[in-house]
Amino acid sequence: MRDINELSVNSIKGVGDRRAGLLAKLGVTTVGTLLRFYPYDYENWSEGECLSDVQLGEVVIIKAVMVTAMYDRYIRRGMTIYTGNACDDEGTVFKITLFNNPYGAKLLSEGESYLFKGKITQSFNSFEMSSPIFQKEDEARRLLPRYRQTQGLTSRVISNTIEEALKLADIAGVAEPLPPALREKRRLCTASYALHQIHNPDDEHALETAKKRLVFEELLILQIGLTLLKQRTKTKTSVKVARSYVEEFWSLLPFIPTAAQKRAAEEAMSGIMSQEYPMSRLLQGDVGSGKTAVAAALCYCMAKNGVQSALMAPTEILAEQHYRSLSELLTPAGISVTLLTGSTTPANKRKIRESLREGACSVAVGTHALISEGVEFSSLGLVITDEQHRFGVSQRAALINKGDNPHMLVMSATPIPRTLALIVYSDLDVSVLDEMPKGRQKVDTYRIDSPKRTRAYNFIKKHLDEGRQAYIVCPLVEEDEESEAGLMSADALYSHLSEREFKGYSVGLLHGKMKAAEKESVMRRFSQGEVQLLVATTVIEVGVDVPNSVIMMIENVERFGLSQLHQLRGRVGRGAHKSYCILVSDARGEGTRERLGIMTKTNDGFEISRKDLELRGPGDFFGSRQHGLPGLKLADISADMQVLIEAQDSAREILRADFNLELPENSGLKSAVDKLFDNNDTFRSY
Repeated sequence: MRDINELSVNSIKGVGDRRAGLLAKLGVTTVGTLLRFYPYDYENWSEGECLSDVQLGEVVIIKAVMVTAMYDRYIRRGMTIYTGNACDDEGTVFKITLFNNPYGAKLLSEGESYLFKGKITQSFNSFEMSSPIFQKEDEARRLLPRYRQTQGLTSRVISNTIEEALKLADIAGVAEPLPPALREKRRLCTASYALHQIHNPDDEHALETAKKRLVFEELLILQIGLTLLKQRTKTKTSVKVARSYVEEFWSLLPFIPTAAQKRAAEEAMSGIMSQEYPMSRLLQGDVGSGKTAVAAALCYCMAKNGVQSALMAPTEILAEQHYRSLSELLTPAGISVTLLTGSTTPANKRKIRESLREGACSVAVGTHALISEGVEFSSLGLVITDEQHRFGVSQRAALINKGDNPHMLVMSATPIPRTLALIVYSDLDVSVLDEMPKGRQKVDTYRIDSPKRTRAYNFIKKHLDEGRQAYIVCPLVEEDEESEAGLMSADALYSHLSEREFKGYSVGLLHGKMKAAEKESVMRRFSQGEVQLLVATTVIEVGVDVPNSVIMMIENVERFGLSQLHQLRGRVGRGAHKSYCILVSDARGEGTRERLGIMTKTNDGFEISRKDLELRGPGDFFGSRQHGLPGLKLADISADMQVLIEAQDSAREILRADFNLELPENSGLKSAVDKLFDNNDTFRSY
């Protein structure tokens, strides 16, 4: 017998081709996807108010009895009004008015009690509610689900369709992925109860019981899937590393590494030397925590063992920055480093490819050019990707395929808590740089509004006159990118500042639409101090390291996420001089005030990212390309952290006892996990 979850939505009573087409726009094509199309919110109809307790013009719910029948009045062609009187519990009478709604009028019977939702208006000392939504009191759903809609398909129609799907599921039986023993241990309700209560909850307690069960199930299946992914994709590596040279590398440096840097490098080298399978490790840390030095230590160790390394960055600016940093650290030790980007001349590309193919070059730094056809390595043993959320899985895999199952290090400047990192990046081991190098400064951060912009410009000029440099970042490149008023564009601001406030100063412009050669020229002039003030977009979010820059001014900060603002702020405070960040916004919303308040109070990237996750949710925070996870339908990684940890513990227990999910009690889990693999592009691309 075919699984009911796989049946088309056309199998549901009342669903024809038109409604099926509308549901498909919402990603719903089967009975199973409809049952898992959860409400995004609920309207609370648990208590109806009396008229004396409400404000005119507000949307309210009134409990009242119909004291007259509804009667109709023909106004003009195409317009019939239906009216009747209702009385609340305090005896106050008000008029119910419906327009062109004979069906609704028939549902309102004299003497029956209802809950009416709508706006109360007053005219000539009488109250009226026009076109209310209503439910019969003794049949009312106290928590009314609200669903994501599309044109032609209302939330109520979706709700009614789901009710019919639940009836169908009750007859055929709802699949139960969780083993009975696990449900008992975690005190979870059945799948059938959870699906009924999530769509039509009896009360708040029943809703919470359903949510807990469904969130746990979602996260458990995800954890099992990711663990299996990690194991199934393991292939032995031919890269042999006999000795760690980490301590030797640190002794060659002109600075003392932090304990966190030493720990991360040792963790990585231990993994490289002790495992027959390639290392897959995430190195995550705050802006300025020293990830590049750890990467350099690993490249040094690999080179000393006769093995090549490759570091791939998402932009030429960042690739060039890494090339300079690695060259400074490795070249004095006799290790050759080369740079390969789209801007590299054809002649130089040929030389670089030859040196990599023959093994004359030990470390290759570059952009996507590293994975282009014709690039070959003689002994690629370590692949490093920086700002790895900007790469798709296939791009990362393409670089790995340049070697024979090389070791892999991915670096990220999004400092999420370790527990969360272990869960989100379940296919990677995790090293955390939770300590800043000595001399790294706290950046004082202030929020201002437009009227204070002139004062901020004078503050910047004061520092430019002292020989320092500054950035001003805008959300847009050109004014016509958005129709929304009040948004700063880099082009317009550059022209304005060059001709007015900063006339006589050297002002540069940098944005993503410029040609690579133009961007390189501007950044080189800025790095060398020829450009004093750089007006830019978020292209400078990563990869720009100019220690002489001491002010970061960001326009329209309400347009950025907290983590992105923190990344931008990280471009200053990198030298010996006191640094500042100025956040400019005229937004008055409570959410904006809260977010910017966090920025002004702390420089701790872990705290900022935790709050960013809480405010924006995991989908916006990570982005599907960064974490590679299927979209979470119900779970909230921040709010459901405890459930997430319990799900991870349960996943370990289940796989420890039955790794291939072959036991009868795990058949439901196996089916759910297989479906996750089959339906997700990330899993298929591995």
